[in-house]
Amino acid sequence: MLTLAFDASSKTASVSILRDKTVLYDTIINKGLNHSEVLLPSIDEACRLTGIPLSEIDLFACTLGPGSFTGLRIGVSTLKGLMMATGKPAAGVSALAALALNVDEKEKIIGSMMDAGRGQVYLAYYQYDKDGILNQMEAARAVEPHSISSADEDEVIYVGDGAIKYADVLGSPDNNKNKIAPAEQQYVCASNVGLLAIEKYRRNDLLDLAGCVPVYLRSADALLYRANK
Repeated sequence: MLTLAFDASSKTASVSILRDKTVLYDTIINKGLNHSEVLLPSIDEACRLTGIPLSEIDLFACTLGPGSFTGLRIGVSTLKGLMMATGKPAAGVSALAALALNVDEKEKIIGSMMDAGRGQVYLAYYQYDKDGILNQMEAARAVEPHSISSADEDEVIYVGDGAIKYADVLGSPDNNKNKIAPAEQQYVCASNVGLLAIEKYRRNDLLDLAGCVPVYLRSADALLYRANK
């Protein structure tokens, strides 16, 4: 099965093509441009370099949120366009879950943290079970970094641009059990989006056009965008 996966939830964009769970192509784009300028050309380039036309893709995948409202809107619109043009199935995944897959230390709790602006972060905790399956421990939410508790005895590894931005808070003396993932693990990889989407495909957890919408953790983001449109 061939999967085309992409992400536009944050400052970077990423595109990947997988054959089953083997990554054929994976790139992260950080050119400081609007994702509307880079996403489709990057998808075209992925198809060209792998020699795989869109017509041969079996599954499309995209992050539905959380993240930048504009980026999510561009990503979801692109996904819907591909679904309509090809008639192929699609799966939507969490950007926070894709980030968590970056962390190699599977025995630790993983805190996926994206910068949400306005002094907040989008946060969700994950942990691998004994079968190596990544499970979300609680609902994702938008919080202030200073409110993150260090009461738990377990060490938490934080990953994401929110972890970079608020590393001084997470690594303060009150949070001495916390660690920050290495710099190369801090961005959403489309290959992880594809891996999560393949699992959803196997569970028949797929999107339809009506249900293909961004997932916001702050409704005010959408309201603010409409007010300024």
